[in-house]
Amino acid sequence: MSHHSTERRVVVTGLGVVTALGRSMDALWGNLIEGRCGISRITAFDPAPFDCQIAAEIRDFDPSPAFSSPKEVRRNDRFIQFAAVAGLEAIRDSGLELEREDRDRVGVYIGSGIGGLHTTAEQHRILLEKGPGRLSPFMIPMLIMNMAAGCFSILHKLRGPTLATCSACATSAHAIGEAWRTLKMGDADAIFAGGTEAAVIPLGLGGFCAMRALSTRNDDPQRASRPFDAQRDGFVMGEGAGVLVLEELEHARRRGARIYCEIAGYGNTADASHITAPAPEGEGAARCMRMALRSAGLRPEEVGYINAHGTSTLQGDICETQAIKAVFGDHARRLPVSSTKGATGHLLGAAGAVEMAICAQVLQTGIIPPTINHEHPDPECDLDYVPGASRQAQVDVALNNSFGFGGHNASLLARKFRG
Repeated sequence: MSHHSTERRVVVTGLGVVTALGRSMDALWGNLIEGRCGISRITAFDPAPFDCQIAAEIRDFDPSPAFSSPKEVRRNDRFIQFAAVAGLEAIRDSGLELEREDRDRVGVYIGSGIGGLHTTAEQHRILLEKGPGRLSPFMIPMLIMNMAAGCFSILHKLRGPTLATCSACATSAHAIGEAWRTLKMGDADAIFAGGTEAAVIPLGLGGFCAMRALSTRNDDPQRASRPFDAQRDGFVMGEGAGVLVLEELEHARRRGARIYCEIAGYGNTADASHITAPAPEGEGAARCMRMALRSAGLRPEEVGYINAHGTSTLQGDICETQAIKAVFGDHARRLPVSSTKGATGHLLGAAGAVEMAICAQVLQTGIIPPTINHEHPDPECDLDYVPGASRQAQVDVALNNSFGFGGHNASLLARKFRG
């Protein structure tokens, strides 16, 4: 074991999410283990002209509890609003009393893959129709992708290490990993870490359609996202946010915090292969998982559950399966691997954090969520994907994978907390 008594340990003490499958962690978890799905036909605009007409869309979203006034709500893009609401749930869930904390030692690592796309599209429309004189003075701060972190730190007067990661679909897993590092270095006592995304608009949907990355099973939205299933035909976009409270162990103990799990290791590698396709045989992902295991001082056979990146794309699911087999060998056959994206859709920059919150619940409850819609075995995807229904299992260590365009890989290891 690599843990010296002097080494700072990092635990998860708060969870907050905003997703189409549930606006709170309790709602998300309940729906997830029941095998429900948050994907439906898009209502925010008319999706008829698009090849893909479905998404995990958050309807009737009310951001007002996280802000002081309706004016403040209007001055923040939807991606910032999602982060503010998820972050507020994380504060409440953690029991952190911020007015009693040294705010110089509480930080915010909240990233986004795409940032304020609503603002970008709307302001571009105004520029073309009405000219530059009508652009909003808030345009730039509303769309730049550091502003979920910036605004959250301002809202709660958090003055510690603050950063916005951006690595496409690996964004929020990297945020959590980098926050873990910062806490281990001793530069903060607690960090709000995660990601947020609000790209379900015509421009975002159209762009992913043009790549042929999305499922076109428009007549059956609930069964469109089918990770590792032989009939998968692409991912389904989701929107929302996930924010976790990462805390140095002794700091958490002193205030009697409830501890979900301990963050044990982190891997961060690049494929250096292709802008969107994974490296052949998932080579970069395999190196990433190995790095996470090494940094945690854990053996592959100690891992009891993998929350896969598993987006339901043809190549991605195969490469991740190959990578898991390369890293885990014989143990891969006995290892439950589920992708929750069948239920939540793919939250892009927020995916890793929402899935890390799910891993925290797995370690807390001993329930593994299913891969829904996994009905037809794919000979190239031949692991135990926990098809159909959740199951009870003894899980001491969970691995969370997130892989992004550009060849960015992130793996996070969490273990059941034992004093």
